[in-house]
Amino acid sequence: MAESTALKHRNLPLLLLKAREALMETRRPALRSHGLSDQQWRVLRVLSDPANALGLETGRLAREAHLLGPSLTGVLSRMERDGLVLRQRSEADARRSVVRITEVGEALAISLSVVIESQYSDLEATIGQPKLNKLYALLDELIALQQIDQKEGIAMTEDDL
Repeated sequence: MAESTALKHRNLPLLLLKAREALMETRRPALRSHGLSDQQWRVLRVLSDPANALGLETGRLAREAHLLGPSLTGVLSRMERDGLVLRQRSEADARRSVVRITEVGEALAISLSVVIESQYSDLEATIGQPKLNKLYALLDELIALQQIDQKEGIAMTEDDL
């Protein structure tokens, strides 16, 4: 058996996943009470941003909602069936689809935003605004560093971790 290398650092990707799950445990009941999955909420949240009022092409929506293309297809089918989004052919390129939030989807996003914001307020009250702001800043910095690495072709694979 090969000698293992002692790792000096904690498993940051795993810690981030655990933190995400801890946060989602408090958010999922609200989502489920409105018949939404985590993925559907991410799509609604992206599409309800005023900057996306004209809709997004599916590729960009997949990137912004952090969903794989095949997963997004199924998510959008269910959301379209439920009247939350509308898919149309792009006027600029008929091979592409543009997704827009409907009035029903927007109303749902607004309704859920009240609950979600209340949960963020509870988190802020628990750990304090300075810590929460520092957490946001550190995460933004980590994301920006990874984007720079990816542009330079230094992106790590799962095997690198």
